[in-house]
Amino acid sequence: MRTRISVLAAALPVAAVLLATACSPSGDPAVGGSSGAIVAVGAENEYADVIQQVGGKYVHASAIMSNPNTDPHTFEASSAIAQQVSSAQLIVQNGVGYDRFMSTIESAAPNSGRKVIVVQQLLGLPDGTPNPHLWYDPRTMPAVANAIAGDLAALQPAHAAYFRAGAAAFTRALAAWDKAIASFRAGYPNTPVATTEPVADYMLQAAGADNLTPFSFQADIMNGVDPSPQAVTIEKNLFTQHKVKVLLYNQQVTDALTQSFITLARQNHIPVVGVYETMPVPGFDYQSWMLAEVQDLRKAVAGKVSTERL
Repeated sequence: MRTRISVLAAALPVAAVLLATACSPSGDPAVGGSSGAIVAVGAENEYADVIQQVGGKYVHASAIMSNPNTDPHTFEASSAIAQQVSSAQLIVQNGVGYDRFMSTIESAAPNSGRKVIVVQQLLGLPDGTPNPHLWYDPRTMPAVANAIAGDLAALQPAHAAYFRAGAAAFTRALAAWDKAIASFRAGYPNTPVATTEPVADYMLQAAGADNLTPFSFQADIMNGVDPSPQAVTIEKNLFTQHKVKVLLYNQQVTDALTQSFITLARQNHIPVVGVYETMPVPGFDYQSWMLAEVQDLRKAVAGKVSTERL
């Protein structure tokens, strides 16, 4: 069974994590502290990107997961990652079980001065939230940016106004994505779509699309479970009976079953769009990535154009 993010970090020796803390650069005024750049970590590179945009010259942000060719659901943390996380003064992680290894490392190397933003908690979502891909919800990142600004200001109060301005600038830069979503919702209301996993479901909901793929099917694919024969039949019929305008699939994770649906969509002249769990780099920031995803959705529905890779 494929689970959301392998918790290999739980098996890391605590001594290794504590050693990483001892080697932390946070005590070096050239790296962290009141006079140097704040050391920050985003569990996923989309969060690291927002940290950097808000913090600007006063922050050095790095990401744990950034390879678009990696399946985030089976990511394995290493001792080097333990050091990276335990050294951070500010951490942003997704929650909902998606990056549980982060909490494991943080617990092994406690730091009362460390700021940790768990996006799930920030949004007030329960542990049982079925779709962990919170960054596709247009409401998520403005809240995250404001929380980042607040924590950065607590770490470096002298630059509080700079951080607040960074969060405001980031949110303003989301206007093009918000406008593209609203335009699609107005121009193509209730567009029937199919998916393999719930990666972009929050964005599809915001855009007013009608996802005809049963959520049980999406969840099974996400978690590495074989969907029921009935669910597979329903999904096949979406293409053979031309019930949907587009198939969106997780570009980072394909297997024989998901590839068979991609092939079936192509055979039935239904455009295919690849969506990502981590931000494709280089070439994108969070805003341009999200805008590209909704633009690809529109191209598929309006012009029958497939975009399988950004």
